[in-house]
Amino acid sequence: MAENEKHKDKYRQLGLNISYYRKKKGLTQEDLAELVHITRGYLSYIEAPNMTSSFSIAVLFDIADALEIEPKLLFEFD
Repeated sequence: MAENEKHKDKYRQLGLNISYYRKKKGLTQEDLAELVHITRGYLSYIEAPNMTSSFSIAVLFDIADALEIEPKLLFEFD
């Protein structure tokens, strides 16, 4: 099994959590992408429920900073 497939559910939940906290803060994807200095398309890819590829921990920390939350909150999976 490919490494990305092995963690597919975790990537999916991580993206859903980013989307949840972004919306909770009242930000659009464009708003958050600008704060994190990534493209809206890349953020859309990260948040997509079918996303199966990893992204850097630095981007994750930047997203958490922009959302003003602790990074660990993004890893609270149901």
